[in-house]
This record gives sequence, structure tokens and C-alpha cells, in this order.
Amino acid sequence: MEYEQLKDLTCQLLKLNRQAAKVYQRCRETGEKGDFYTQVKPFADQVKELSEKWEQEAMLWVHTVKPDNLFPIQIKNTSENLQMVSVRAFFPDTSFKRFTNHVRSVEFILERVLENITGKPPGAH
Repeated sequence: MEYEQLKDLTCQLLKLNRQAAKVYQRCRETGEKGDFYTQVKPFADQVKELSEKWEQEAMLWVHTVKPDNLFPIQIKNTSENLQMVSVRAFFPDTSFKRFTNHVRSVEFILERVLENITGKPPGAH
């Protein structure tokens, strides 16, 4: 299948985005911040590395395939939002509305990328 690496990276980032949402929910419930060196940094570093690879692959794909309703600025913003979410998830004082909006936005774009690559609607992957 074409764009297999982009598909794999997109799936990995969807999982990490959902994991960040769970971490944030736990931090809000307990009121405890994540430890920077044992939790925040390793998670954020993993997301940063994958999202940068994903952004490169996705930009090439967008410029080549020109999918409907997906544009380079959305790819760039999604990568940046993922990196922000990966850090802010560990802080219970993070704005709920803002954090949730970023998570949903990231989820939406990642699902559109997968849908365009695979030809299947979200959830059917």
C-alpha cells in the first residue's frame, strides 16, 4: 500500500493523542502534576519525534495527492498541537476547554488523513 509509513505514523499519533487525553483526565481528577523527568519529558519527546516525522510525510502527501479539505497549514498546526498536548496533559491547571479543543482538533485531522489514505471512514481502520 502506498503511504504505509504515513498511515503507521498517523495511527501511532492517534493513540498518543488519546493517551494524552487520559493522562490529563487523571491529573485533573487527582490534582497531581506529572513528574517532569520520568513522565512529561519522555512522553513529550516521543510525541515530538513522531509528530515531526509525521509532519514531513503528511506534507509530502498533501502536496502530491492534494486531498479534499486537507491543507498544509492543518498538517503543521496538528503537529504543533500534538506537541503542546503532550506536555500540557500532565498539568491539572491546564484549561479544560482549550486542552479538549486541541485534542479534538488533532483527532479530527489525523482521522481525515487516515480516511483519505485508506478510503475507509474513521473507526473502520
